[in-house]
Amino acid sequence: MTLRLSERQYQILEWTGREDALSIDDLAQHFQLSTQTIRKDINALCEIGMLRRVHGGVCLPSAIENLSFSTRQVMNARNKEGIAALAARQIPEGSTIFLGIGTSVGYVAKALLKHNDLRVLTNNLQVAAILCKKPKIDTHVSGGKLRHSDHDLVGVETIRFFDAFKADFAIVGTGGLDPAFGMMDFKPDEAHVTQAILENSRRKFLVADHSKWNRAANVKVTPFQNLDLMVTDYLPETLCSSSETNQLFASKLKVLECRSDEQPPSFRL
Repeated sequence: MTLRLSERQYQILEWTGREDALSIDDLAQHFQLSTQTIRKDINALCEIGMLRRVHGGVCLPSAIENLSFSTRQVMNARNKEGIAALAARQIPEGSTIFLGIGTSVGYVAKALLKHNDLRVLTNNLQVAAILCKKPKIDTHVSGGKLRHSDHDLVGVETIRFFDAFKADFAIVGTGGLDPAFGMMDFKPDEAHVTQAILENSRRKFLVADHSKWNRAANVKVTPFQNLDLMVTDYLPETLCSSSETNQLFASKLKVLECRSDEQPPSFRL
């Protein structure tokens, strides 16, 4: 089922993603609406698992568990489309690519439909469904244990699948980003698969929007220094002004930020 959210609900989700919690009063004041109207939006978002009620307001669901697939698919959707388009432009025809876990990688698969000569290997069932539309893209899907709520495959069979290949590029998403530790995820099984994807690729690309810096995932995947490129919408100003960013900017990772149509992409080293 496709979720249909209002523009205000999108804004509430994105704002909540930047804060630990938001009060009903703050939301009402920001949108210049009554608290009753805001509660209707909040109730709808809580009922479908996108937000969680706390005393006097809302926050994102528990950081121990990732957000639901449907929630992640619509959060920052427009930003993810821009990230995906920019990432896809870095991939030359004739490449062999690993596409990993996550909805951001699904957006990359859509952007890659413009290519005509690729080999794609993936454990992401959303990616496989998208690439069904493009017979010219040679697509291989791993075995493994199905995670119904995440639309992907994990486990020993999945890791063996990626170990059998050497890809030109890996494009992966992440559950969260930590200034000191790099890529983070919520479950060891998904972290292990991403690690196998990265270890068996020549160039390693991360696609992640700004909200990932606010997700307190607690399973380490890999530090920034092990990646070649991060494609994002933008780095939060608080991150750029913090000494904690030393691990990010001290690494060799190149950060490619999306900009508006009037501005060229921005690179950070």
